[in-house]
Amino acid sequence: MKKILLIEDNEDIRENTAEILELAHYEVLTAPDGKKGVELALEKKPDLIVCDIMMPVLDGYGVLLAVQKNPETQHIPFIFLTAKTERSDLRKGMDLGADDYITKPFNGTELLNAIEGRLKKVELLRQDLSADINGLNELMSASGMKSLTDGRTVNKYKKKQIIYMEGNLPSRLYYVQKGMVRAYKTNELGKELVVGLYKEGDFLGYVPLLEGGKYNETAEAMDDCELALIPREDFDRLMNGSREVSLKFVRLLANNVIEKEKELLNLAYNSLRKKVANALMTLQKKYSESTLGISRENLAAICGTATESVIRTLSDFKDEKLIEIKGTHITILNPTKLEHLVN
Repeated sequence: MKKILLIEDNEDIRENTAEILELAHYEVLTAPDGKKGVELALEKKPDLIVCDIMMPVLDGYGVLLAVQKNPETQHIPFIFLTAKTERSDLRKGMDLGADDYITKPFNGTELLNAIEGRLKKVELLRQDLSADINGLNELMSASGMKSLTDGRTVNKYKKKQIIYMEGNLPSRLYYVQKGMVRAYKTNELGKELVVGLYKEGDFLGYVPLLEGGKYNETAEAMDDCELALIPREDFDRLMNGSREVSLKFVRLLANNVIEKEKELLNLAYNSLRKKVANALMTLQKKYSESTLGISRENLAAICGTATESVIRTLSDFKDEKLIEIKGTHITILNPTKLEHLVN
């Protein structure tokens, strides 16, 4: 049973509203002023707070600020209940972080619809959404933009075909439906360093969309690929449509930050053998296969080392029965030993 905290100084309104909520099978906590409301919020951790603005001791704005300052309550949905209909007053509440507002007089249906809608959205956003087109669909559905996923354009790319270039302005978000994509940077001498690998179910090209800048890498198809294209205006509408959805979307698309930090540590401090072993294990996890079809040049770009060094290391691994090599295909025979290879 969801727990609602109702903070209202008018006794009649408080009792009537509490009765409506109880009839809708909510557990209801009530407080006659803002100070007691904050105390209850900190003690009981309700699923949602409905709060009047004009109250003695501590007004609704003060309650909202107090709730948001505490890490244990700062994410509780907050709905203002107010007779003040001036736009500046409503704007102030929303700017402070309120999720919604209901103006007095109101009926039970308005109240319950607002609460139910907010609770459903919070429940969705608490879920671990998958980093694929289904996750995007759920997010768009939550923000009332389900139609954006219908009829999505899909482009086909041949192996080694460039998807976007470093320094270009972004115009869309990409979703990998089939194949594998690498993102790389090139130095003044033309040497490449792979900074990202994207498989089926991954998004790419989102960082400059979020930053409002240019691509800081080049993306290339590693094999024949199919990518769904989401125009920038659709992406912007999604990000601006809801505060909660935008936060969840940023978190969803930023899941690779920790992975990139590990890769930087790998490049900076690991031995050549460890770099090659880590690259092979990363590819195995990306492909979800033991046999990898990858050129020595691409593997070297992932490791951040010379192609000749990678070839020698692979030969050593083959002699140690860690891998098997047939042409451009590498089969991992002992993933446990590779993953825990001594640096």
